[in-house]
This record gives sequence, structure tokens and C-alpha cells, in this order.
Amino acid sequence: MKKYFRQWLPFVFLGLVACHSTPSGSSTAEKSDVKVYYPGSGDDWQRKNPEEVGMDPQLLAQAVEYAQTQETKWPRDFSNQEEVFGKLLGPIPKDRAGTNGIILKNGYIVAEWGDTKRADPTYSIAKSFLSTILGLTLDKGMIKDIHDPVGQYIKDGGYDSEHNRKVTWHHHAQQTSEWEGKLFGKTHTFVGKEEFGSGERKPREFKEPGTFYEYNDVRINRFSLSLLRLWKKPLPEVLKEHIMNPIGASDTWQYLPYKNSYVDVDGKQLPSVSGGTRWGGGLWINTRDEARFGYLFLRKGRWKNKQIISEKWVQQATTPGPHGPDYGYLWWLNTQKKQWPSAPATSFAALGAGSNTIWVDPEHDIVVVWRWHQTNGDEFFRRIIAAVKQ
Repeated sequence: MKKYFRQWLPFVFLGLVACHSTPSGSSTAEKSDVKVYYPGSGDDWQRKNPEEVGMDPQLLAQAVEYAQTQETKWPRDFSNQEEVFGKLLGPIPKDRAGTNGIILKNGYIVAEWGDTKRADPTYSIAKSFLSTILGLTLDKGMIKDIHDPVGQYIKDGGYDSEHNRKVTWHHHAQQTSEWEGKLFGKTHTFVGKEEFGSGERKPREFKEPGTFYEYNDVRINRFSLSLLRLWKKPLPEVLKEHIMNPIGASDTWQYLPYKNSYVDVDGKQLPSVSGGTRWGGGLWINTRDEARFGYLFLRKGRWKNKQIISEKWVQQATTPGPHGPDYGYLWWLNTQKKQWPSAPATSFAALGAGSNTIWVDPEHDIVVVWRWHQTNGDEFFRRIIAAVKQ
């Protein structure tokens, strides 16, 4: 799956880097008493000329010109969706925007191109949003320890087997759960072309939970369902109340379930959302709102005078696990400088098919959102970093 994932999700990263008033951190801004800038709600977002934030305008313009030439070959009408991913379970829009993006330096907009206000599917970037809901759940004490077995909290039969009983929240968030079962018509095995398209897999031996990494949307969807049962209200409402509204996001984003992913929670039929748009539905969001989300992580979970998500969680979510690629809690990392050799080892990203990218670069105080491109992002990020004056 890793090979397949890389094929269809060229990595792009959203350079989220901003200065934090707390003494921890490595950016220049963090080491000074300069007041941190946060945008207001909606379109209340200041722009700065590159020179004002220590960037070379010509080099930055060349970087953007490069990005504009790299639109993905994916059809704009999503006509390859089932061929690539398998039978749909949820909605898909009629078309998408062209390649577009935004670059933040010190929180200010220094470059923006394309239609950044169109709410398009963002595919597996939704996983990083689910990860953040897990962080909220831990911050609020609804889960005592991330290493607790999920079955201690969730009693819907999904964790009753001897094998699934061992699955922890930590395993789910690092894609090492090896959860076994069928959910919303899709099995954990990814076997079968009709259901899984060109991403189908061959049968393999089961591993112990926590010992083997596999990028697996069925298991992430099980993770999302477990969070829903814990919160007892739709996760999009949790996200809106605790994350998106506080950071001033627009009202244009939607987090859509599958047509068959409504479940009974205390006598109510509630929608369970997915970890992507592989089988339709998922998080449909605009580029500017994604930039806000990236900026929240650049600021270590703080927004203005409020700690939205704990700094401890931001650190945990961006710490690599022992198995698989350079991967945290549903965030892609660059610790080994294999993902993006030209970028700092401290940079990290939320990534989705298409490609969709939110890249955060704390070292340079940059956030980049780049959507619908065909590269792994490294060359673009190299060009942006080159524009930062030393």
C-alpha cells in the first residue's frame, strides 16, 4: 500500500511555521519578544510583501510560477475515482478546482494563487483532522491514556475478538492497529478489485497489533467510528466547535459521511465520517481553511490567547513511531529527511490524494498549502526556502 499511496499521493507539504511567544522552539521569532500575528475570521487576513517578512520577492514569485505548472493529471471530473479506489459509498463533486495554493510567512499571506476559496475534497488530509480530535479527546480526559485498549471504552462488538481486544488508540493513530473486520461494506484486507480498485492487495499474514504499519482506510474508519461513540455526537460538530470556529474558519467546509455509515448512538442515528475521500464523502474544505489548520499546528496548538489543542499533543502527533515510514499520529514527518530531502527535518505535513498538501515548516515559520499538483512537493519547498533571506 505504501507504494500505491506514494503513487497517488505525491507528497506536498504545507509549511506551517510561525513564531510562538512561549520560550520553547527554534524559530527566530520564538526567540524574540515580537508579537505573534493571528488572522481574524474569514477574509480578515493580512498580506505582507515578501520583503517585509525577510523573503526575496523574485525567488518567491519563481517558486509560485513553478507550482502553477505542476497541476495533477487527475481528471477534473473525478471520472477515475472508482477505477483507482473502488466502489463508491459516498458523494463525489462534479468537478474540482485547478491547482492552487497559499504561502504563509510569520502568519501573513505572502503568496496566493488559484481558487483558494473553493471547498474541494482533500482526501487523506482528513486523517490529520481525526488525529486532532483524538488529541482533544485526550486533553479532555475522555481517554485516560493513548495506550489504553480501545475496547475498554467502546462496547459495540468491534473489539471483542481476542485479536482486536489488543488494539489501542495509539495503534489506530499510527496505522499499526491490524484491526480485523468489515465496516460499511469494506473489509480490512483490501482484497477485491470491485471494492478497492487498483489499490487492491494480495492476502497476507496477520500481524500483532502495534507491530506492523499498513496504510488502511478501513481501520481508520473504525478509529473514527470509535471516536464518534466516545463523543456521542457527530465528529464534524466536534471539529467545528472545538477547532474550526475558534481558528476563524469559513462556513464552507463539509465533512460528509457515506450513505451507509449512519450508526445508532444512544438511540440516535448519527453519521460516522471517514479518514478520506477514497470511497466518496470525506472532508471537503477550501485552501484558506486548511492554511488556518496548518497554522494552528505551527503555533503548537495555540490561537491568539487560547490553547486550542495542547502543545503536548502537537509534539506527540509529530513524533515518529517505530514501524513503517516517517509517520506520527496520522501526520507525515521528515525526521529522516527522506520525504523531502530539501526541507528541514522538523517539517511535517498532512497529505491527501490528488495531491493535497498542508506543509508546516517551524524552522522558517512557514505554512504552505498546495492542492491538485503532481509532485512530491520537495522541489517546490526547496524553492520557497531559497527565498528566505538568511
